Amino acid sequence: MKVSLFGLTGIPLGKHNVKDARLDQTHQLVEAKKKTYVQVDVAGEEEAVTADAIVVSSSTRLDVILRDLEFVETRLERDPPEPEKSVLTKIKAALENERFVSAASLTPAELQAVAAHAFLTSKPVVVATAADLEKFDEFLVRVLHESGYISYLTVGGPENRAWLIKQGLTAPEAAGAIHTDIQKGFIRAEIISFADFIAAGGETQAKHANKLRLETKQYVVQDYDLVNFRFNK
Repeated sequence: MKVSLFGLTGIPLGKHNVKDARLDQTHQLVEAKKKTYVQVDVAGEEEAVTADAIVVSSSTRLDVILRDLEFVETRLERDPPEPEKSVLTKIKAALENERFVSAASLTPAELQAVAAHAFLTSKPVVVATAADLEKFDEFLVRVLHESGYISYLTVGGPENRAWLIKQGLTAPEAAGAIHTDIQKGFIRAEIISFADFIAAGGETQAKHANKLRLETKQYVVQDYDLVNFRFNK
């Protein structure tokens, strides 16, 4: 996942660990040789078009809106065909009211009419405070959440690790984050919810309390589930 900083300085670009405190809790309760956070690519403003999410401050929020508005006005001056023109007019009204393209309530057909245009505010845009930027790696937890991403955990042995996936993926799809062979050979997933894991005081204790569930390929993985995949090799 790539996160673009729009009009923000002072944060190193490149790979950043997403320092979710829940993984720290997990590492205290399950013995493993190391813990591995989710990582994201943090890029500058010039890569905003290709980013999955954009981070702005309260003072640069309007700048990203104006960037889209300038594009829309230029495109409308060229008298585009319908229905593109109608959709651009709708988007223009939203932007002029300081609303993002993502909040313009576009229908699937309307989105298709402007699919060729890479609007910055059609992506998740997260507003950061000065305090957020001081603890940026921790703030990335909120960025991922507001961008429609979750994590699940695999624990014990070599590492306690968080895996990043899009919200709404089924267990086999989530398994693909580890390896496509696990997704292809998926049999079932052994699941302990994070809440049950913490309440029980560990993985073994949660199993003893009958909190481990066997889920099939229809199961939709939830944020910070502890997961063990069973698959044909």
